[in-house]
Amino acid sequence: MWSLLLRKLKIGRLTEKGGLVITAPKPSNLPKEFRQSLQIRHLDCGSCNGCDWEITALINSVYDLQHYGIDFVASPRHADLLMCTGPGSTQLLKAAHETYEAMAKPKWVMAVGDCAIDGGVFKDGYASEKGIGGVLSVDFKVPGCPPSPKDIISALLEFMGKRI
Repeated sequence: MWSLLLRKLKIGRLTEKGGLVITAPKPSNLPKEFRQSLQIRHLDCGSCNGCDWEITALINSVYDLQHYGIDFVASPRHADLLMCTGPGSTQLLKAAHETYEAMAKPKWVMAVGDCAIDGGVFKDGYASEKGIGGVLSVDFKVPGCPPSPKDIISALLEFMGKRI
């Protein structure tokens, strides 16, 4: 056990350090009801699963996303925010559009990772779009390959108008 801990301390952070640059609506534009809790539907749009692992880490005891009133839901009908990862594979575009249409209004879309923003390393692939923004209107973006859970939480809290 100690050897694992020492190895982790020597290796340090494995994800890229990136400046958090998000494009989000001003908190005053967000309805007051959504500043207390937010329900998220995650949609993997053909990613390498790097961002998905970071999103999975959001609900563990270290980051504890539910502490902030943010939770993941299984159905798009219960979601306020659609969180997309991956470049948007051509086989998934119809499903992404249908998922977005199934959400109740008001609804927002968040692009997580470089692939969801502009296609990332997959942008020249034959079965890949150049990000999910070509299919859905993206409200805010979290850059990184993959972005750290801390960056994702900061973006969500800033979107909700909570102090970071």
